[in-house]
Amino acid sequence: MSDAVAGGAGSSAAHASRSRAAAVPRPARTYITWVTLAFMITSSVASLRAAPTMAVYGLAAVFLYVVPAILFLLPTSLVSAELASGWSGGVYRWVADGLSKPLGFLAVWCQFAMTIFYYPSLLGYVASTFAYVINPALASNGVYVAIVIVVVYWAGVYISSQGTKTVAGLSSAGLIIGTLVPAAILVVLGVVFLGQGHESAAPMDSSHLLPQWTGIASLVLIINNFLSYAGMEMNAVHVTSLRDPAREFPRAMFLAIGLVLVIFILPALAISWVIPADQLSLTAGVMQAFDAFFANFHVGWLTPILGLMLIAASVGGMLTWLAGPSKGLIEVGREEGYLPPFLQRLNKHGVQQNILVSQGVFTTVIALLYAFVPDVSSAYWILSVITTQVYLVMYLLLFVAAVRLRRIAPDHPRGFRAPWLVLTCAVGFAASLAAMLIGFVPPAQFSSGSVGIYVLIVGGGLVLVGLVVPWLFYVLRKPSWRRPADPAAAQDVAGEVAS
Repeated sequence: MSDAVAGGAGSSAAHASRSRAAAVPRPARTYITWVTLAFMITSSVASLRAAPTMAVYGLAAVFLYVVPAILFLLPTSLVSAELASGWSGGVYRWVADGLSKPLGFLAVWCQFAMTIFYYPSLLGYVASTFAYVINPALASNGVYVAIVIVVVYWAGVYISSQGTKTVAGLSSAGLIIGTLVPAAILVVLGVVFLGQGHESAAPMDSSHLLPQWTGIASLVLIINNFLSYAGMEMNAVHVTSLRDPAREFPRAMFLAIGLVLVIFILPALAISWVIPADQLSLTAGVMQAFDAFFANFHVGWLTPILGLMLIAASVGGMLTWLAGPSKGLIEVGREEGYLPPFLQRLNKHGVQQNILVSQGVFTTVIALLYAFVPDVSSAYWILSVITTQVYLVMYLLLFVAAVRLRRIAPDHPRGFRAPWLVLTCAVGFAASLAAMLIGFVPPAQFSSGSVGIYVLIVGGGLVLVGLVVPWLFYVLRKPSWRRPADPAAAQDVAGEVAS
């Protein structure tokens, strides 16, 4: 009898604790559409910044974009679509389940570390574009550039802290307003230009389909374009924000592929139709290309408007990058205790605000150095190369993990299966490795320096940023740093234990 009473009392207590837990308000689950996710993926990869540079090659720009798309974009997208349709959690979960948890942490760290030097570069472009709208002379003013970088970055941190749905909406709007619409304007005006009987400034015959071969420089050009497509996998961390991830993520990925190719290729061709290669200044950037294009049609008043639209696209892309890699890092940091408690804290919207703030400190320092220290631009360029090398480590791990997951978990539910996975991963791995090796080739502006010193700097930076830092996080971790993966579930458990 006493046992029965005790059992009844225990049952009542458990029921009461569950009732109290149920009464605790939980944040409503928010979803995004697969089209919105496709726009987020596209905004994190595609932009018009490279259009003037590639327009110099005329019709050969198609070759320079299509070959990297086949060798790198397609393998990355197919593999990411399969993995995201079967495993939530992004790059960490894929590599952790396919290889090991420490390598999973290394992969997501490499994805995150690349952004440290990406933001100053992207926001420097925003500063120069805005200067072209208000006063072109400001583009070379270091104080102005630093202020714009710092202000826009911290504004982006605030916006990102409001949650994924806010970021998704703004990044999608930025893509439409600042990339798709300007790209469409370029292409339409280009077609009208040719339709009026004007001759294309760049030859459009079959003999110019391939770029002129200039040895290692041509190889570097092609392989560097692999990295134009980097980031396709990054938004896989948002797969849980879809209502039907297995079906919707592959759709989002393939729509993004089409949009990325259109945005990269067609505007570059349109510019090459109107502006001769020897008159197109690469240093002035995309705004000068728009200015020259519109002057030809006597609609120069559109230039400042397009400048503001391009800024919207860049800010939208920055928001996507802020929300993606840092989210993957916080998930593994909490689950496995790889990050100290300070970096694991979430705000009321469930956003990893402390990671964004910590990253912002480094971004601010880099921006100030870039603006005020003479000759820092070459050092900054080398740092950018180092972080690109670090990012490629993630891709190498990704392709190996995908092959192993297919072998060790062939029956694991997948909403999508990449065709010829082993061959696809082999091509993607080879492309990533080639891009990494090319990164050790000194650029033209480093020709007066020692090749050995350049290789040593890049290699040393790769080891330090890509291996030593995540290794220190790993060896210094403590069991007390681990946090439950599901805060709501943990809250229920805590309520039952307390009762």
